[in-house]
Amino acid sequence: MIVIEGSTVSSVVNTPENDPIVRSSPANKRTLLNMTEESGGWGAALTTFDIGGQLNWHTHDGEQFLFITDGRGIVATKEKEYVVTPGTVVYIPAGEVHWHGASHESSMTHLNIQKAGIHKAE
Repeated sequence: MIVIEGSTVSSVVNTPENDPIVRSSPANKRTLLNMTEESGGWGAALTTFDIGGQLNWHTHDGEQFLFITDGRGIVATKEKEYVVTPGTVVYIPAGEVHWHGASHESSMTHLNIQKAGIHKAE
């Protein structure tokens, strides 16, 4: 069992300058569970995107789960864009090219759960 006290969780701001996956606006990430051997490689974070903040097209080596907690956002595949709001759950299969982020009218926060292995896609 792993128990993480909320007071020990700090935020990191990812920008296009320091993270190739971030396309626009900063993404404020609070890592809740680090991807370690102890966690079986799983990690979890609360990520908040500023209004219009989005990620580049990318893929994951394993599945990714998103749970929208606040705001209004977009999760997109090459075929379709989905508008997501609080309570929406998204399952993204390993290897699926996608992006996600806030809408142009609202910020958006999601809980993301995934294993290590993220790659920018073209």
